[in-house]
Amino acid sequence: MRHDLGRIGVATAVSVLVMSGTATMGVAQARPAQPAGLYAPSALVLSVGSGDADAVTVERAVTLSCAPRPSGTHPAPTAACTELRAVEGEFTRLTTPRPQGNCTRQWDPVVIGATGVWQGRSVSWSTAFANACEMRAGLGEGPVFAF
Repeated sequence: MRHDLGRIGVATAVSVLVMSGTATMGVAQARPAQPAGLYAPSALVLSVGSGDADAVTVERAVTLSCAPRPSGTHPAPTAACTELRAVEGEFTRLTTPRPQGNCTRQWDPVVIGATGVWQGRSVSWSTAFANACEMRAGLGEGPVFAF
């Protein structure tokens, strides 16, 4: 009997708190994301792989961060960030659609890609070349995918 009174006592106390407004219950409100610094984030994973666009096997990948200063596992982060700033992060502007060069017509597709954030914008980009020679010709001397 005593046990039942304990349950009734707890239920009564909770009811009194709720009715009096002493107990507050609510949904936690998410706060808007606040920037961690003065610079919009720029952090990318750059990759080079083989296969077609549907089934790429990544062979090499590096990280590249450009703000507040160039860093990452990219072998030339300063040059790569400079090139990306010059094209305003538009990766398509880094490539020549029909590269001119002395490449064979061998079909051994190479896919390059970039995923991450560039100056606060989400990036998910890739393009394919018929072979490694055409990739080098299509990218020219640019440092972004030279790893």
